[in-house]
Amino acid sequence: MLPPEFKKGTIRYVPEESKDKTISDEDVLETLLKLFKALFINDFNRQMDFFSLLPEVKSKYLELLTVQLKKSKTIGYNHQSQNTFNPEEVLFNTLGFSITRDRSSLISAGTGVFVTNGFVPKGTVVSMYPGTVYQKYEPIFFQSIGNPFIFRCIDGVFIDGNDKGISKAVYRSCSKRDQLGPFQMSDISWLTPTVQNPLAVGQYVNNCSHNKAANICYQEFDVPEYFPIELKQYLPNITYSYDIPTPLRCVVLVTLRDIEQGEELFSNYYTIVN
Repeated sequence: MLPPEFKKGTIRYVPEESKDKTISDEDVLETLLKLFKALFINDFNRQMDFFSLLPEVKSKYLELLTVQLKKSKTIGYNHQSQNTFNPEEVLFNTLGFSITRDRSSLISAGTGVFVTNGFVPKGTVVSMYPGTVYQKYEPIFFQSIGNPFIFRCIDGVFIDGNDKGISKAVYRSCSKRDQLGPFQMSDISWLTPTVQNPLAVGQYVNNCSHNKAANICYQEFDVPEYFPIELKQYLPNITYSYDIPTPLRCVVLVTLRDIEQGEELFSNYYTIVN
């Protein structure tokens, strides 16, 4: 039985005995690292301060820096004048598709998420569910009131993907707490209309209907301790507290079939309505 504070709203519930992995954690990690590295490189100028603060990161990217400088000299411009792509373009150039938020094709459903360019094969990480991560013993009562973006993981962990009100304030506060000097250890841009991590729009994926079958599923993913520190700025999740050290929980959306350009993403979650 769910606790009384969750009698209202839309909550995904998966029974303990259900298996909820469609691709391996290794595949999820590989996809996230591939995209995040591309975003990091695309925003190269801003990362120079990061290199100054963490020399070991600069060393790791030294070969990449050399390649970038050679390319710049060959085509006659330097990094200071180099044009960058927007995040959706980086996503398309890296994974072969892009997604965006737009008005849903479902009547009265509000905002939805669409594949705007390219093709998404079955078994692909196509989005992420952003938000503050709460262990099942942590307080989330006030955040949950009238909040349709509460996501319940199999083990009782909750993710609050609301980008407004108290939920937004809590996420910003936790993000400031975890800053490393001037550098973000999580992504706060998902709270804005312009996202830094183009995958971080998964809370707006609508539930399927009789006419619109689910084409994605949710999959929990715990970020390993060895995740590169310079790439944490693209993780759209953060823990509420550090009472008991646990891996950062993320939720990714994985395609159940091939998805073509122009299609809307639909999930299949259990809704509890009081």
